[in-house]
Amino acid sequence: MTLDIQTAGQIDRASFFHPFTSVADLMRDGPTIMVEGQGVRVTDIHGREYLDGMAGLWCVNMGYGHPAITEAIAAQSRKLSYFHAFNSMSTDVAIECAEEVLKRAPVPMARVFFGVSGSDANETQLKLIWYYNNLRGLPKKKKIIARKYGYHGSGVATASLTGLPSMHGLFDLPQGPFLHVSSPHYYRNAPDGVSEREFSRQLAAELEALIAREGADTIAAFFAEPVMGAGGLIAPPEGYFEAIVPILRAHDILLVMDEVVSGFGRLGTYWGSQAIGVEPDLITAAKGITSGYFPMSACLVSPKIWDVIEKGSETAGLFGHGYTYSAHPVGAAAALATMKAIDEQKVVANVAELAPYLHESLKRALGDHAHVGEIRGRGFMVGIELVADRATKAPFKPELRTGRQVLKAAAERGLITRALGDTLVFAPPLVFTRKDIDELVSKFSAAIEAVEPSWLT
Repeated sequence: MTLDIQTAGQIDRASFFHPFTSVADLMRDGPTIMVEGQGVRVTDIHGREYLDGMAGLWCVNMGYGHPAITEAIAAQSRKLSYFHAFNSMSTDVAIECAEEVLKRAPVPMARVFFGVSGSDANETQLKLIWYYNNLRGLPKKKKIIARKYGYHGSGVATASLTGLPSMHGLFDLPQGPFLHVSSPHYYRNAPDGVSEREFSRQLAAELEALIAREGADTIAAFFAEPVMGAGGLIAPPEGYFEAIVPILRAHDILLVMDEVVSGFGRLGTYWGSQAIGVEPDLITAAKGITSGYFPMSACLVSPKIWDVIEKGSETAGLFGHGYTYSAHPVGAAAALATMKAIDEQKVVANVAELAPYLHESLKRALGDHAHVGEIRGRGFMVGIELVADRATKAPFKPELRTGRQVLKAAAERGLITRALGDTLVFAPPLVFTRKDIDELVSKFSAAIEAVEPSWLT
C-alpha cells in the first residue's frame, strides 16, 4: 500500500504508538516518515534527503541498501525462512554465524547465545549471571552494579539496570537487586582542579566503598558500556577501567561489557573492549551485528562461565531460557554477510583513520563557540554539549528545549542527529567518508547558527 503524505501522517497519529517519543510532540507536529535509504542517506515521504549522522539508531554501520546484506537476507528467506533453536534444534547458518562471532571475539569466548535486541541480550546476561552463581552454590551473590546514565535496555530488569531517571519514575522502576555508582562524566562530575586520573581514583574508591557496604558475597557483576551512549555520550576518563577492573577481580565480580553500540567497529577497533583495554567475562552485542538490517543480538560467554553451566547441566536439567527468534536463520545470514562486508571493506580501519578528523573538524568549527561546553567521545561516537554559559558550565533552562531546537534546525538542513537533553550526538555509518564528515560539520554548524539568536533573548 502506498499512502499519500497527508493520509500517512493522519494514520500514524491515529494508530502508531512510538517508542521513546513525546506523545504531545507527535500529536502536535506529526511524524517524520522515511521511505527510502541508500548509502549514508535517507529520504522522507516529501522527497527530502538527509545525511544520516546517527546510522539509524547507532546501528546501520554499513549504510543503507548494502547489496550483499540484502541479498543474503533474501536468499536465506527463500531457502529456510525460519526454524528455532529449542530442544537441540539448529540450522546450518546459525552454526556458522556462532563460529564467526567467536573467531572475532576480543578475548577467548566459549559460546554465543543469540537473541533479537540489546535489551533482551542484557536480560539474558542477567539471568546467566544469577544461574551461574546458583550453580556455584552462591545464592546470595546476585546484586548487579551499573552506572548512573548508563543505558542497558528497556525491559523491566534492563531498564532498572539502566541509570536514566526518565526511564524509571512512572514505570515504578528500578525493580530488583540493582545498584548504581556515579557516572564517569569528567566534564560534569569531577571536582574543580581534579585530573582525569584523580577523578578515576575517586570513582574507584566509591565502588570499593559500595562493595564494602553491601558485602562482596552479595555482588555478582558490574555492567558498563565502553563509551556511554544514550546517557549523554560519555567516554571514560583516563585511568578509569584501569582503576575499576582490579577491584572487580579482587571481589569475584563479573565484568559485563555492553557492546550493543560499540561492537563491530564503532570505536575504531572491532570491539570497544579493545579500545579501552579490558578483558570482559561477558559481552553483549546487537545493532552492528547485522548493520540493523535484521533484529539480532548476541551474548558472548567466557569459558569460566560456560564450564560451570556445562558441568552443572546434569543436575540442573533443562536450561529454561530463550526466545522464539533466538538464532533466527535470516538474522544469522544477515550477520554473516555483515561481518564479511566489514572485513572486505576494511571498515574498522576506516573508522580508526577518520575518527580523529571527525572530532577535530567539529572542534575547529565549534570548539570555541560561546554555547558549546564540551565536544567529547571516541571513534565514530561524538557528543556536543550545549550550555547557557561556557565559563560556569551552566545549562540552559529545560523549558527552552535547546537540544530539540538544534535537532529540528539540523533536520531542516538535511542532517539527522540525536538530542540527549542538550547534548547533540553523532554516530554515523562506519562507511562515512571525509566528504561526508565535512558535510555533517557544515550543516550542524549552520543549525547552531540558525537557532542561537533564540538563546540570547
